[in-house]
Amino acid sequence: MNPEPRPDFFLLIIGDEILSGKRADKHLAKCIELLGERGLALSHAEYVGDSPAQITATLQRAFASGGVVFSCGGIGATPDDHTRQCAANALGVDLALHPQAAQLIHARMEAMAREQGTPYDPERPENLHRLNMGVFPVGCSIIPNPYNQIPGFFCASPGQPQGAAEPRGVYFVPGFPVMAWPMMAWALDTHYPHLFHVAVQVEKSVIIYGAMEGMLTPLMQAIEREHAGIKVFSLPSVDHPQYGRHVELGVKGAREAVESAYQALRAGLVPFNPELGPELVRP
Repeated sequence: MNPEPRPDFFLLIIGDEILSGKRADKHLAKCIELLGERGLALSHAEYVGDSPAQITATLQRAFASGGVVFSCGGIGATPDDHTRQCAANALGVDLALHPQAAQLIHARMEAMAREQGTPYDPERPENLHRLNMGVFPVGCSIIPNPYNQIPGFFCASPGQPQGAAEPRGVYFVPGFPVMAWPMMAWALDTHYPHLFHVAVQVEKSVIIYGAMEGMLTPLMQAIEREHAGIKVFSLPSVDHPQYGRHVELGVKGAREAVESAYQALRAGLVPFNPELGPELVRP
């Protein structure tokens, strides 16, 4: 049997507050950082407002992707938190109080009562309501939350068992960075360490002063056609403070393949007699 291909990593950020500008998203940059520290890369990111229909449709695509998806936000127990129900709808399963989540939530509420010097009554309406934060899609597993012990949850993609050695599916974490980021790091370090720094990706490029992208398109297509696994990129700028109007043209991919592709790219530029600037290498 052929080994399963390496999963792509995706990020989903849920909440009207991001789309309205009330809060600035911090998850995208942090997710890129967490993956990059481990020799991994983000393949796709998406923002969705608090629309149950849109969240459900987006999660259906996420589960069908076969990748590893981090979903941030909307897993609380207020009326505008739809993610738990939408996850269940996307999978076609029911919601139920997760036993381990219930234990953790009870322990957290009891600890809060001790801190406040009040007796803990699990039957108080507000305590019963807090248990809704542990109502997850049936069949999920929990994600530990080191900040306040209120867990997130992981749902495997349909057709994959929850106990798979390299799980594919969606990790649902809170929108609060102080909780979400260590939970994402836990997921990576727990389930995917065998992928860390396995295929180191690098990019190598050159600054071309005053270049027009259209002239470079055939060359870019030829490099990708002739060098498997390599992506060619061009980043134009009209008012760069250092280089002025220019195009940064380069290749990215596995370290062992980048150098030969880059040399072919440089050779392909010779007929254009371009004015070249510095070369750039990024790990």
